[in-house]
Amino acid sequence: MSRPDVLNAQTPAMWRAMSDFSRRLPGEVRVVVVRGEGRAFSAGLDLSVATTSGPDSFAELATLPEAECADRITEFQAAFTWLHRPGIVSVAAVQGHAIGAGFQLALACDLRVLAEDAQLSMAEVTLGLVPDLAGTGRLVDLVGYARALEICATGRRMDAAEADRLGLATVVVPNAELDAATEDLTAALLAPRRDAVVEIKALLVGAARRTPEQQQRAEREAQVRRLRDLAGRGE
Repeated sequence: MSRPDVLNAQTPAMWRAMSDFSRRLPGEVRVVVVRGEGRAFSAGLDLSVATTSGPDSFAELATLPEAECADRITEFQAAFTWLHRPGIVSVAAVQGHAIGAGFQLALACDLRVLAEDAQLSMAEVTLGLVPDLAGTGRLVDLVGYARALEICATGRRMDAAEADRLGLATVVVPNAELDAATEDLTAALLAPRRDAVVEIKALLVGAARRTPEQQQRAEREAQVRRLRDLAGRGE
């Protein structure tokens, strides 16, 4: 994101650009790093969307039939959900504010490297809104229902140390080390064989929604595929 003059505040036009970027992403890409230019990751939704009456504004969305409005939000969500793809590992490198849509974008990533000055907040409730960019399920998965409810219903801010305690951070580093820590993590993710990492991500993503028996079966099936592939017998 490169709108440092407004702390990388997000707009529907930006979300469409993010979706377009995802469709152009070469198939051989294994790791995607999401960054914000300047002193903030993203301060959230550009409030001009709430205060104007142009295309994609709150005023315009409110006039649409319910199904059409929901379809428009589905389009916006796609800018975030592509980061869940099984074939990539996504990393958010977060400095400064990650508020509202900015927090949800960080949550959309598989891993989060936080600078010590990071400030996270699910602030949609302060505008009378709900988080609708695929962030609620991810937050519950990471911190549990009760803590997710408290975070979303109060809109309060968390610093990097609290985010680390809650399991939202993969690592917290001094601001000056954010780039180096992100590069080190990326290198570590690229070191193993791609197919093994893809299988591992699929196993872990689905683990919470499988019974123990289903998870063990998924592990067996994944390992059979890996063994056959390593032996040159994959189909």
